[in-house]
Amino acid sequence: MTDQGASSSRRESMDCLSQLLLGPRNSSREELKQRLFGLSQEAFEDFLELARLNHVIVRGLEALIGAERGERGSSDHTERAQEALESEQARIHTAILILHEICRAFEVHGHRVVVIKSLDHWPDLGSDLDLYTDSNPKDVCRFMVEHFHAALAPRSWGDRLACKWNFFIPGLPEAIEIHMGRLGQTGEQAVIASSLVERSRRMQICGQTFPVTSIADRLMISTLQRMYRHFFFRLCDVVDSAQLMEAGLIDYEELHGQAVQAGIWEGVAAYLKIVADYVKAYRGSSPELPQIVRSAARFGGEKVYYGNAFLRVPIMPQSAGLYRTQLAGILKKGELQNSARLSLLPWLATAAVLGQKLTGSDKGIW
Repeated sequence: MTDQGASSSRRESMDCLSQLLLGPRNSSREELKQRLFGLSQEAFEDFLELARLNHVIVRGLEALIGAERGERGSSDHTERAQEALESEQARIHTAILILHEICRAFEVHGHRVVVIKSLDHWPDLGSDLDLYTDSNPKDVCRFMVEHFHAALAPRSWGDRLACKWNFFIPGLPEAIEIHMGRLGQTGEQAVIASSLVERSRRMQICGQTFPVTSIADRLMISTLQRMYRHFFFRLCDVVDSAQLMEAGLIDYEELHGQAVQAGIWEGVAAYLKIVADYVKAYRGSSPELPQIVRSAARFGGEKVYYGNAFLRVPIMPQSAGLYRTQLAGILKKGELQNSARLSLLPWLATAAVLGQKLTGSDKGIW
């Protein structure tokens, strides 16, 4: 398949996934079913890979298998879909058991810990497991080695600025990424981190209880990741956040107050507007957003485009404008150390781009 053909196939697969997960719930979806049933074997494998990359493979395949079972007979892809679904669920089951063991051990040994990002996608799971702790980094590193025989991965410049460490545990393919005392790409978010543990809540999964972020912190961390660091959305980000909106779980006044304090309210508002607009494109209606969000959002879904397996947010001028506002807000509050960290972000990003062009990898930088 040519690069252009592969790109077209991925775009079609993203459209199918979006329709499966966000389309009208009472629709017969006949046209969508025909598109799915008509995929070539190569295109179907591409569909599976895109679902994995966007952390919606469990939800996507459950919807797909359900759609196929609704037909008279099943398509040639049913068996492959079931196989992929069972494989992913087995991976997730193993990861969840070990993640619970780690959280329990942290708490037993006096280390406060919160699971961030990883459980937001349930019943899907990300490609690594993220934790936050306010314990001393030396103590945590020693604890991981002694109790889990963990190997510490080499740290990039970005890792050092962000105050995060990656560990590999025997028997677990996923890395354990632990943020310690700070959040944000350059560790500039001491404000959010300072009370993350106190605001945490408990979530039960597979009979196990996990400490997870509050709804407001969850959305702010997602915003930092998507609007200020990676500049792209995975489809799971849209699906997860839309569910929070539709379930009425977001306290917008609380979110506003905390995001303003962190200097990222305009980014949060744009994040929520993008989610609502993308849902509307597939459902015909969108979750309601209060005026406080709509008035602060500089842009929404009209600026997002598909590219290289994800939903892309333009860096210039949209994300660059959010970065400048965040930096100005931190400076205004006199947080000199945090603003100094944040001011290094453009240089770090430039070094990563140069490294990618020269060596084909940004390893060791970003």
